[in-house]
Amino acid sequence: MAEQRQFLEVINRDEAEERFHLALDLQPLGIELIPLEQALGRILARDVHSAHNIPSFDRSNYDGYAVKAINTHGATEETPCSLVLLDETIATAVVPQTEVTSGCAMSIATGGMLPRGADAIVMIEHTDVVDGALVVRKTVNAGFGISFAGSDITAGEIVLRQGDLLTSRETGVLAAIGESQVLVYLKPKVGIVSTGDEIIPPGELMQPAMVFDSNARILSDAVTELGGFPVILGIVQDDEQQLQDLLSQAIRDCDVILLSGGTSKGEGDISYKVVEKLNDPGIVAHGVALKPGKPICLAVTQQKPVVILPGFPTSAIFTFHEFVAPVIRQLAGNTPVDTTQLDAKMAVRVRSEIGRTEYLLVGLVQRPDDNSLVAYPMGKGSGSVTTFSHADGFITIDRHHEILDEDSPVSVTLLGKELVIADLVVIGSHCVGLDLILSTLQQSGTHSKLMTVGSTGGVEAARRGECDIAGVHLLNVAGTSYNEHLLDDSLELIKGYKRTQGIIFRQGDSRFKGKTVEEIIQLVLMDPSIHMVNRNRGSGTRILIDQLFCQPGTKPTGYSMQSKSHHAVAASIEHGSADWGVAIKGVLSPALDFIPLADEEFDFIIPAKRRDKTAVTQFLNTLSNAAIRQKLIELGFELHERE
Repeated sequence: MAEQRQFLEVINRDEAEERFHLALDLQPLGIELIPLEQALGRILARDVHSAHNIPSFDRSNYDGYAVKAINTHGATEETPCSLVLLDETIATAVVPQTEVTSGCAMSIATGGMLPRGADAIVMIEHTDVVDGALVVRKTVNAGFGISFAGSDITAGEIVLRQGDLLTSRETGVLAAIGESQVLVYLKPKVGIVSTGDEIIPPGELMQPAMVFDSNARILSDAVTELGGFPVILGIVQDDEQQLQDLLSQAIRDCDVILLSGGTSKGEGDISYKVVEKLNDPGIVAHGVALKPGKPICLAVTQQKPVVILPGFPTSAIFTFHEFVAPVIRQLAGNTPVDTTQLDAKMAVRVRSEIGRTEYLLVGLVQRPDDNSLVAYPMGKGSGSVTTFSHADGFITIDRHHEILDEDSPVSVTLLGKELVIADLVVIGSHCVGLDLILSTLQQSGTHSKLMTVGSTGGVEAARRGECDIAGVHLLNVAGTSYNEHLLDDSLELIKGYKRTQGIIFRQGDSRFKGKTVEEIIQLVLMDPSIHMVNRNRGSGTRILIDQLFCQPGTKPTGYSMQSKSHHAVAASIEHGSADWGVAIKGVLSPALDFIPLADEEFDFIIPAKRRDKTAVTQFLNTLSNAAIRQKLIELGFELHERE
């Protein structure tokens, strides 16, 4: 194989950003006048002054009667006063023709125009009409019940300012002052190119070693959220000339160009080869001390940003938000930073790498005692799409920090505009049966958050009151029962179902077929060519695996390859990246075979303080539902009798 040429010259994040911005023109791209109905989500390019008073006339806030306040002074339920009721009635959109004089009153509807002479409104519920006269049973002061002209908005007042994001509130204000058009900044056009022989568009038939192009979709929608106009230019396989032609087109037609899928180093990186030909100034940084996202390449041509993002989705998104998002926002006339941050404390201890700024996805839960937020790490894999979609936000670990201790204060940057607190928080072990229950709850309107940190982590979270339910399957030391030994006075055990753990392997693999568990254990220890896929530390399945290999130094090939779910174990074996693993029978596909290893109890632990929570009750009712129980049986689970 030809020797690779290393292109990366890693610099720190701040230096990379400084070089990048110095080469760019970050002024807004221009303005346009658009109809109000198209203004939602745009950035206002000029201050907006109201041409009218709002309201434009003195109007009533209530159904009642327009009066002179002095004529009601002293009126009470016991000692009402009587006023002459004028014949005219003021409805909305009617200009009064009669003046209210001393001792008189005029009927008026909510929103009606205040007649001349009146200075207050008596609400209809504080009056009676007796023999054609108005009986007033409450004193009102001058100005009561009236919105005076210009009390909301005064003619000439600035109602919206340049740079405001036009949400439904702002467009409503524009409509209220009579504006039918609005000046906004032009949307920057962002060209998005995906590169790589392995990339195929969603909808095509999946094949071995291929990857669906999720980056283009994620980046496109992120650009839209930032106020840009995404231009998806398609997938370019590893063809240098084709990419060169497409890049030239993108530079000509777009304001920002994103290439997704750089390989970070070596002769195979055609994105780098094409971009390095730019020379005005061209590449300003290739390699930044980030985790994930180290191989990002920042270039500039014609004062336009050209950025090669890493191919792994999480790396691509983090580097996009770190370097590209602020540029798009400024070109769109917005402020460079749009971060909604919340204070939280780390749920567990986290290690980082000195010398690299690290971004760590987290899920947030509330502690019931003080409603403070606790941040749970959601995994560090740069290729994880689902982790990114399930996370609430991320924390930034400075390159000088190696350890964040449990309960360390952190600032969490939300991935959405606001934190949506789940109705039901479930922390613990993963199970397809649990997935079924939570999906059913979601369909009925109960929003849940599931964090699979293993049975041990789930129990600890339940003890701290950080979850409503913990899914667990832990055998006691004596090997006689499941989960009951985990209880204390603060926890309650709800029986779930029995499931079978076993050794999974591909159909027809003669190395495993027909052998006992003991024979398989000896085989995988003796033959290093047989690869396993393990489970994550703290999970009940990992504890079961470690009991199989309890002798020091006796670990099979692949032992260090940890997977976070039963489905992931099955997928690794089916695709051939591993030969065997331990998972529940419920994840088997026709391509896989199974040797039973242990029957276990998958149960639910609930903090006693949360037992009466509505969402917990809904969870337990779903667990008892006949249709759900039948589906669990079909998945291969043995159910307990429900009370």
